[in-house]
Amino acid sequence: MIFLISCLILLVVPLSVKAVCPICTVTVCVGVGLSRWIGVDDAITGLWIGALNIPLIIWTIDWLNKKNIRFFCRKLLIIFIYYLAIFLPLYQFNLINIRYNKLWGFDKLLLGIIIGSIVFLINVLLYEYLKKKNNNKAYFPFQKIIMPIGSLIILSFLFYATC
Repeated sequence: MIFLISCLILLVVPLSVKAVCPICTVTVCVGVGLSRWIGVDDAITGLWIGALNIPLIIWTIDWLNKKNIRFFCRKLLIIFIYYLAIFLPLYQFNLINIRYNKLWGFDKLLLGIIIGSIVFLINVLLYEYLKKKNNNKAYFPFQKIIMPIGSLIILSFLFYATC
């Protein structure tokens, strides 16, 4: 319920939008916290954790670009550090690689993180592509928010039906 109210508020309140908007990230954070709190399956929680990681990586790379900080394999190193920051604590606290916590033969949390990351990234790239095709304008209001968050909500329902 809190998640739905947050989504409605975020759709109504106009805010400035950046490379990957803070609204998407806040919504993803709310989704992760809420899903854990109410006991949602790990595959669904993983979707939102993976999705949260993408804007953090993009913002870090953008920040380094603005500060003109460049070094060898910068993007790959940032991606590695962010995913290590997720996987290491999950592994240390035995939240991943649990014997019977599998979906399609993969750990549910890891599978969710991977799929969530890929889907969020695809939506970010797709939005930028569609915007360029439309004279640098969105096709509809809040498209930048609705595309990634909408796809995560749909995937969450699909994972719910599967799990």
